[in-house]
Amino acid sequence: MAQATAGPEIERLVQLLARLPGFGPRSARRAALHLIGRREQLLSPLADAMRVAADRIVVCGACGNLDTSDPCTVCRDPGRDTSIVVVVEGVSDLWALERAGALRAAYHVLGGVLSPLDGVRPEHLSLDGLVARASRPDTRELILALNATVDGQTTAHYITDLVAHLPVKVTRLAHGVPIGGELDYLDEGTLQAALRQRTAM
Repeated sequence: MAQATAGPEIERLVQLLARLPGFGPRSARRAALHLIGRREQLLSPLADAMRVAADRIVVCGACGNLDTSDPCTVCRDPGRDTSIVVVVEGVSDLWALERAGALRAAYHVLGGVLSPLDGVRPEHLSLDGLVARASRPDTRELILALNATVDGQTTAHYITDLVAHLPVKVTRLAHGVPIGGELDYLDEGTLQAALRQRTAM
């Protein structure tokens, strides 16, 4: 049996860090040692920030975003076109689209995608709220900004069928050749999507 190399407090820090995405036991140990070595500059401020986050961060009742207020900053923004609702899988996707700054619309976070293998069924997602938003007379378009995976596409088709009876336009993000992408390095699925969605010059 391996002997503990540190006290229980440090071991707990390592174990908790190891649960983060992209961290394993070794990277968690390195991160823990780095934080402890910079206690004043990093560890204490990080602990304070995490305490504040745990106390104040809430899920927006309107869109599902994470913020310190409900409704969130995005939903309270008067400069948005709320007739367009961008449907995303998770909050990280919402934040990525906001960083891109291409469209100032409203959002709806599903909280995942349908995945029979993982046991994710329609009742596990925020679909009722989406249908309610799509039913509003002022909603004219749903943009399905879901990942180009099998589960993402299955979810997109399911949503399309779910709102088919409503007078709302349903679109999805274009899939194809990324800017700076070389054809030789792209997978067949991406190339097929790019050819199907070709546009006039």
